[in-house]
Amino acid sequence: MTANLQSPVIHHADNLTDKEFRLFRELIYEQTGISLSEHKRALVYSRLGKRLRFHGLKTYLDYYNYILNKDTTGTELVEMINAITTNKTSFFREDFHFKFLSETLFPALKKNALSHHTKTINIWSAGCSTGEEAYTIAMALSEAFPDNFGWHVKILATDIDTNVLKKAYDGIYPMENADQIPNNLLLKYFHKGRGENNGFFRAADKLRDLITFQQLNLLDTKWHHKQKFDIIFCRNVIIYFDKKTQHELIHRFQDNLVLDGYLMLGHSESLHGQETNLVNLGKNIYQINRTN
Repeated sequence: MTANLQSPVIHHADNLTDKEFRLFRELIYEQTGISLSEHKRALVYSRLGKRLRFHGLKTYLDYYNYILNKDTTGTELVEMINAITTNKTSFFREDFHFKFLSETLFPALKKNALSHHTKTINIWSAGCSTGEEAYTIAMALSEAFPDNFGWHVKILATDIDTNVLKKAYDGIYPMENADQIPNNLLLKYFHKGRGENNGFFRAADKLRDLITFQQLNLLDTKWHHKQKFDIIFCRNVIIYFDKKTQHELIHRFQDNLVLDGYLMLGHSESLHGQETNLVNLGKNIYQINRTN
């Protein structure tokens, strides 16, 4: 459906009534697990207002009914989720986690392989957004295991937002983002755009081939993976969930980790008060307690 250019422009957050805000809070929680407090009202008003105007609808209640009753394909529900989710990331964000990979985890896996003959590394970037985290992991892997040398390494990168996943898969970023990447790694793992792509840079195939991008709703109880993961990154994601959802998600992460596997959380997140089998090693690096 094309936008109605004559549709009214909404100017005041007061146009999002208490009832409408409650309905969207409940719908968003039901579909994503994201718990929106009252102070997120302006965010809902602003982001969903764009979708409302796109369809030429007059009220948020009209938009709510459109999602539930008129959009039989489910496309607009996806667009609503895309609009409401927050996607903030960068290369080498909270870089102490990547130093842990290079200085501690990867050397330990190499040592373990000598006695157990296991040369497999599986890493999951949950809530990968536009892909910077996944590509940073891929760089760390490539530096530690040049040309793989018989190792099978794989990164799964997932997000609920289909728009950011498309950007992540393309691996194309504005040049200002290159400042976050050490120059030697930038030259080694990225290509500078030319012509119509001037001002952008793209991840090289040697990184992209390590990563599988996939749409996934963490709230979906049906998701499962064929293999367990050595490490799961889920940083700055669970802060948007309530305690009940956090508890359920953390336990499902536990079930998807190998023995002695690791879970990385964001700097503002904590498992304090949660009953888990995870031990905090510091800097929000958690490891399965091998004694349990």
